[in-house]
Amino acid sequence: MGTLVVAADVDEAVVTATIARPDATATARHDPNTRRRGILAMIGRRLLFVVPVCAAVSAGLFAAASVSPFDPLVSYLGVRYTTTSDADKQLIAEQLGLDQPWYTTYWQWLHGVFTGDLGMSRSFGQSVAEMLTERAPWTLLLAGVGLALAVTVALVLGVVAGIRSGGLLDRTITALCITIQGLPPFVLSLGAIALFALGLGWLPVAGLTDAGADPTVGGVLRHLALPVAVLALSQSPWLLLAVRESVSVSRGEDFVAGAVSRGIPAATITRRHIVPTSLAPFVNVVGVRLPELVVGAVLVEEVFSWPGIAGAIVQSARDLDMALLAFLTVGTTLAVLLGSLLADVVVALLDPRVKTDG
Repeated sequence: MGTLVVAADVDEAVVTATIARPDATATARHDPNTRRRGILAMIGRRLLFVVPVCAAVSAGLFAAASVSPFDPLVSYLGVRYTTTSDADKQLIAEQLGLDQPWYTTYWQWLHGVFTGDLGMSRSFGQSVAEMLTERAPWTLLLAGVGLALAVTVALVLGVVAGIRSGGLLDRTITALCITIQGLPPFVLSLGAIALFALGLGWLPVAGLTDAGADPTVGGVLRHLALPVAVLALSQSPWLLLAVRESVSVSRGEDFVAGAVSRGIPAATITRRHIVPTSLAPFVNVVGVRLPELVVGAVLVEEVFSWPGIAGAIVQSARDLDMALLAFLTVGTTLAVLLGSLLADVVVALLDPRVKTDG
């Protein structure tokens, strides 16, 4: 009888391990070193596409600017544009190099990038390097905090809605997500300003600090609150719905049913089994939505007059400031490509079932 009891205990342990980790057996068959080499090979393949994609994007940008109906001299001359003669306009265009073919301008810009000379920005009257040094930290602050807040909200509410799938709370959260995702970020920004800044007077309307004041931690945080909340709110619906769907599907898996039948507490099942299996799809969605985060940051910075580089994209595009616009466009493309690659690597590390040879 003692032998039978021990055998039964061993069988139960094996079943428990298999139910709790449905891919444990398959994972054991894969050598960790082989998996690591597969992920490194995937990274290498993806990085090979970075340079051609950035080259194609930058060349296409210069070609498109050459046929743009906008005259860059309008922003350069300002109110003097209408009073400047055509001969003087042509002379200024030659001095600025605006009369050259787009491929010549593109080659000059490309040569400058590889030699460390990013050129001068006509829109801001300073070198591109100086402009980026001043503005990049504020964009990283806004986008970084906004994404972190969106991910946190999506994980918490998504898990709650997925666990209570079909309930009142789930239907309410889903309805709010569908409503919010149909509103552009600039509409959310204007609504937030009308309610919290103009209506209630809780937060400042726009800018980095109060007029004439030097930046302080408290002042920057007060001015950051509204734009970062709007950016996070605009990015949350898709992420939240992805978590909710993944958790809802995981609840119906065999390993969850087995854990419930063994009397494991619901909180433990959610924390140790359902949430971990839902992370890989969620990380994948975060990587896919990175371009939308960039677009959202551009719109939010423009509405709130936030002094970041995203808002400078609008100004440089309006003025056809190619030295600045080309670098910001390529930089944004590079950030999206690398962010997507990072998401894929994290997914491959979280889920051994994900293939890395495609």
